[in-house]
Amino acid sequence: MNRFPNEDILFKMRDMLSIVSDITRLKIMFTLLDDNQNEKCVSEIVESTGASQSLVSHQLKTLKDFDLVSVRRDGKKIYYTLKDDHVRQLISVALEHAMEEE
Repeated sequence: MNRFPNEDILFKMRDMLSIVSDITRLKIMFTLLDDNQNEKCVSEIVESTGASQSLVSHQLKTLKDFDLVSVRRDGKKIYYTLKDDHVRQLISVALEHAMEEE
């Protein structure tokens, strides 16, 4: 009996983990993890991360394409949130694990 997920699931896991391994994308995800206000527009994310608007927009598109963030449009503004609790848990557990090693 094989105890591993099928190959398609393993490839999806690999791709997801490689997507969240980028420093700018991690900063964006931490910004969206903020408990005070989960939904943020691009300008708020730019301010929080210190990255350029074009870089943040590009990275948000990547996160959206991999279904890690959700998007809501309100007029000309676009708001982003982490997709669900699984994404929040992924980032939180990775943080906890990294801090244990310190």
